[in-house]
Amino acid sequence: MNKRIAFATCVQLGMSCIEQIYKMNGSLELMITLKDERAKNKSGRIYLDNLAEKNNCFLLKIDNINDQIVIDTLIQHRIDWLFIIGWSQIAKKELLNTPKSGCLGMHPTLLPVGRGRAAIPWAILKGLDETGVTLFRLDEGVDTGDIVGFEKIKMDHQTTATDLYDGINKLHVALIEKYWDVINKDQITFIKQDETQASEWMGRRPEDGEIFNTMTMSDAERLVRAVTHPYPGAFYKDQQHTIRIWSANVNKQYGTIKLADGYLTPLTFDLE
Repeated sequence: MNKRIAFATCVQLGMSCIEQIYKMNGSLELMITLKDERAKNKSGRIYLDNLAEKNNCFLLKIDNINDQIVIDTLIQHRIDWLFIIGWSQIAKKELLNTPKSGCLGMHPTLLPVGRGRAAIPWAILKGLDETGVTLFRLDEGVDTGDIVGFEKIKMDHQTTATDLYDGINKLHVALIEKYWDVINKDQITFIKQDETQASEWMGRRPEDGEIFNTMTMSDAERLVRAVTHPYPGAFYKDQQHTIRIWSANVNKQYGTIKLADGYLTPLTFDLE
């Protein structure tokens, strides 16, 4: 007998997972998302109205994942597993314990590396040669729960946030496809995270995208790639404008923006 599964998301990564579930002839008992007016500027923000209506699935719109209405609705729909994907609010103990089997999440790093926020920008800023997505059971910590499985993606010195977001999106779908039946049949094998390998990456804000003349070419070029679409973009302030930079190249001899060891020239940009 299949499990009764709910899904909470407000971003494209989660919606892609839901779409894959229905492509596999799976189904959800309940979809949960933020109210329309919440997090309008969140990277990858989506709305589930059409998807829920198309699949005749009840859609609950909320302010916070820990609201009593969420707990009551999970109980009402007799939910076994709740997926929470791309959700910035931390689920508390009562919410985690409400589904009969628990809550599952995905994190866009190879846990336990890179717990926390802004995983896609940080992977580029840190110059990693690979990253991935981990499917895991949610607990009261931040990305600390037991692992169900993971998928990897290669990176290089040209990888942008746009590239990586698209790749990470595909890995979310791949994990749903790989483990959907395992979850439904209660055949999950959980693996404890290796705490000796754990690291935590801090949250980032739009203002962290500023380029300064004291930066090296490497640092500035990575920053541009790390926070381009779907993120707010890198920017440089001159005396007249703020230049919002979506792509750029660097050169030791000449360019538009003077850096510590050369120049950066915006290729695609907006003047603000």
